[in-house]
Amino acid sequence: MKSSELPFVRDMFDRIAPHYDFLNRTLSLRRDVFWRRALAEALNLLPGAMVLDVACGTGDVALTILRQAAPGVRVVGVDFAPQMLRLAKPKVRTGRADHSIFLAAADAFALPFEPGRFDAVTIAFGIRNIQDKISVLKRFRDQLKPGGRMAVLELATPEQGALRWIYLHYFNRLLPLLGRFFSGHSFAYTYLPASVAQFPPAAEFAALMQAAGFEKVRYRPMTMGIAVLFIGEKPR
Repeated sequence: MKSSELPFVRDMFDRIAPHYDFLNRTLSLRRDVFWRRALAEALNLLPGAMVLDVACGTGDVALTILRQAAPGVRVVGVDFAPQMLRLAKPKVRTGRADHSIFLAAADAFALPFEPGRFDAVTIAFGIRNIQDKISVLKRFRDQLKPGGRMAVLELATPEQGALRWIYLHYFNRLLPLLGRFFSGHSFAYTYLPASVAQFPPAAEFAALMQAAGFEKVRYRPMTMGIAVLFIGEKPR
């Protein structure tokens, strides 16, 4: 990866991996389930499509895609945190998706696939951890077939009003305490609010996608702006 901080980020995700799913559901009040379903629906996959899910974590996005996809869709999930992949494997087996989901340890900047291999690329709650966003977006574009679609799901900060104040109070004060209590990790859920705060506003990130070569770029705020789904397509 391009940042000296990323080995630290990988270690952090490895350490919180056993509690990752539980905390996602608890701290988002289960809205993360709805957000992933919206991502899967936005892909509009045809039968037999191939999907690359970057920063796949414990496999929730890949499994959601398969539940909603046309027959014969396959998903390749990659993550740079080995403990996340270890937890994803039994979930894939339990979901009877062994022949449709393939897991691999890989860096977003060094994807081990030929260009133009995939019909869709997804990344959920991962791109904010990557500093050089324009470069990694270009790599995602290169992985797509002409006309292929990219979906980026990311946390965001409501822009104004009482909701923003409530959200920031929860996110900056309560969430670190809850995360530390359940995961035992003293920094991970302090890092999370900081990384979300540094993520560009939706319009700016959409402009980055366009600069990286995507067209038909649009975005959809969800749950009053707490999360945003971005969609773009590789030119034909």
